[in-house]
Amino acid sequence: MLKSVNQWCFPAGTPLPELFDISRKAGFDAVELNVYPSAPDSVGFTLDTTPQEADEIAKLAEKNGLKLRSISTGLQGKTPMSSPDPSVREQGRAVVIKQLELAERVGADTVLVVPGFVNAATSYDDCYDRSRAELEKLIPEAEKRGVKIAVENVWNKFLLSPLEMKRYVDDLNSPNLGVYFDVGNIILYGFPQHWIRILGSRIFKVHVKDFKAAVGNGGGFVPLLAGDVNWPEVIKALKEVGYNDTLTAEIGIYGTIPHQQVYDTANQLEAIINSAP
Repeated sequence: MLKSVNQWCFPAGTPLPELFDISRKAGFDAVELNVYPSAPDSVGFTLDTTPQEADEIAKLAEKNGLKLRSISTGLQGKTPMSSPDPSVREQGRAVVIKQLELAERVGADTVLVVPGFVNAATSYDDCYDRSRAELEKLIPEAEKRGVKIAVENVWNKFLLSPLEMKRYVDDLNSPNLGVYFDVGNIILYGFPQHWIRILGSRIFKVHVKDFKAAVGNGGGFVPLLAGDVNWPEVIKALKEVGYNDTLTAEIGIYGTIPHQQVYDTANQLEAIINSAP
């Protein structure tokens, strides 16, 4: 498995040459970049990134010996594809299309998608139906570009069972649609090793973070190996289903000496990967 780190693990605004250099020195194999709003202070990919700018970013990563295996974004929380407003759903779809374009350009094979959010304005069944309809529109674009769409489990009150997530993916019947499995996000209501074995080959990519269930809220996210994740069981399950791709860290930034967190996480990931035969 490959050690990977998300751009969010660095202080906002960290220039990509510095980010890639530190990632390389820390021992990472890959970096996951995010798509940000088109703003003067955005670093890396944005909604307005040109093909030529994407090429330069890919060259910079390659120069540092780093792979770009996946592309994430936080924009789907602002333009959910489950929204009751068709124009908002259209904006959400446009974000995914931009991710797919960038991924194809830089050679990444997967984009992370949060399909929808259940809230007071959007019921569970509406979230299911609307997000499914939007993904159905996006699958041809993904297949055309040779890029996979991976649906992530987040705290969105949606897809709360591995059996439901399995059905959600399978019903759309495309080899280009699968799961971006987040280990730490499951701890509050399940066991990651169970989810991994049920989802199996549908898992295209994996996010790693740790969590203390007793805290019960966002404050429970802690550095790797400091929470309740049974990492040997997680690695064992991933090996059983044949997963051999990136483990991408999404870890909070230290209050002081923030880059030390990147080095520590790389070492923790190495221990995690070697924790099961």
